[in-house]
Amino acid sequence: MLNKPFIFTGPGKSSRAKVKAILTALVVLATATASLAQGDGSGGITKATSMISGYFDNLTLLMYAIGAAAGLGGAITAFIKWNSGDQNTQKHLTAWFGSCIFLVVSATILRSFFL
Repeated sequence: MLNKPFIFTGPGKSSRAKVKAILTALVVLATATASLAQGDGSGGITKATSMISGYFDNLTLLMYAIGAAAGLGGAITAFIKWNSGDQNTQKHLTAWFGSCIFLVVSATILRSFFL
């Protein structure tokens, strides 16, 4: 019994042919619908560009606010290091100033690219 091949005893050949034809028609229909829905894509790109440019004003203000908070925090820690006589005050000030400049410049450059 184990050596016998499996024989499918389902519906007749005409039913299988109908099922294959229906599945083929569904695949063709789905492919055609998907290709019509995509179009050339310019409408989607235009919509995405307008959405991104709408967010950049708020994003720029957020980056300026983060830069201001980091600037105040860095200034306070640099002042504390300077008053305590720490030797790495100049190194800390350079890193702090560089990070503040980076935030402001990156926000300005990103805004000029997308607006």
